[in-house]
Amino acid sequence: MSPFFVMSLLFGLTFGQTAALCAPSEYTIHVEKRECAYCLAINTTICAGFCMTRDSNGKKLLLKSALSQNVCTYKEMLYRTALIPGCPHHTVPYYSYPVAVSCKCGKCNTDYSDCVRERGRTNYCTKPQKLCNV
Repeated sequence: MSPFFVMSLLFGLTFGQTAALCAPSEYTIHVEKRECAYCLAINTTICAGFCMTRDSNGKKLLLKSALSQNVCTYKEMLYRTALIPGCPHHTVPYYSYPVAVSCKCGKCNTDYSDCVRERGRTNYCTKPQKLCNV
């Protein structure tokens, strides 16, 4: 085999794996309400992974709209609803959450995605935990 063929093959395998890293990924959401006795741990899928993007060196010459980077975001999703156990009758015991069916690389849509990761936000339970597998 020629060195050019081997390098081309390695590049193709590397780029192919890199491009495929935006996909549904397992994630656990912890949900609790002050009025309810339990915290609910919900197993779901979210979009996560790597997307190829280009960052221009000439940022001062381009419009801000041309500088947006691609993120791993939802292509198809559906919503499911879970019942939080141990809630009194006067409290709405339901929680709706997204489930990623398929993902794509694209601009972040703030209508259904959290485009900025907040600092100090935690994802854990402070009450006894119940598990909801979906």
